[in-house]
Amino acid sequence: MKSLYQFIVKPNGERYNNTKKIGDTSLLLNTSIESFRHINKEAIVVSTPAAFNTGINVGDTILIHHNIFRRYYDIKGKEKNGSTYFKDNMYFVNPDQVYGYKKDNDWVMVNNRCFVKPIKETSSYSNEKEQKHIGILKYGNNVLEALQINPGSLVGFTPNSEWEFIIDDERLYCMKSNDIAIKYERKGHEEEYNPSWAKSS
Repeated sequence: MKSLYQFIVKPNGERYNNTKKIGDTSLLLNTSIESFRHINKEAIVVSTPAAFNTGINVGDTILIHHNIFRRYYDIKGKEKNGSTYFKDNMYFVNPDQVYGYKKDNDWVMVNNRCFVKPIKETSSYSNEKEQKHIGILKYGNNVLEALQINPGSLVGFTPNSEWEFIIDDERLYCMKSNDIAIKYERKGHEEEYNPSWAKSS
């Protein structure tokens, strides 16, 4: 079973990440199918495109666009699968909707994507918990490496370019390389910000 130009995947877990385990109790976090924040963005590859080699193999865990597993309500108010649904809890994913894959227990970015970790706001004049449009590069790519922007670099990014992901219990922002607007010199006091709700337990 192969698609000519698309991946076929299944969710790594459930379609939605709606629950959080606290001790022996499962807490329901969300009941809405519209919330992109709670849609699962990790998938297991069932088959790869037949037309070309992507470097991604069957069984790999990949990071995907937040709409792949989304359900929606039609004009009559009935809950439906999206256009990416194939059958038996499997879905089609275009190659440009894949942002990274796991190799040797680490994430490798594709399609010019990168992930940035927000940092804590230190100003006593702000009531925000994290600094806006600035963070520490967590997962980079070849384009950024050529510019000497590597994991651990302090970077600034353009407004509205970031999408929230929870990866390995860390809240990260996904964006394209050209959304990284500046590399700052680190002063040494920058502290990563990870809200408690991002952790699985």
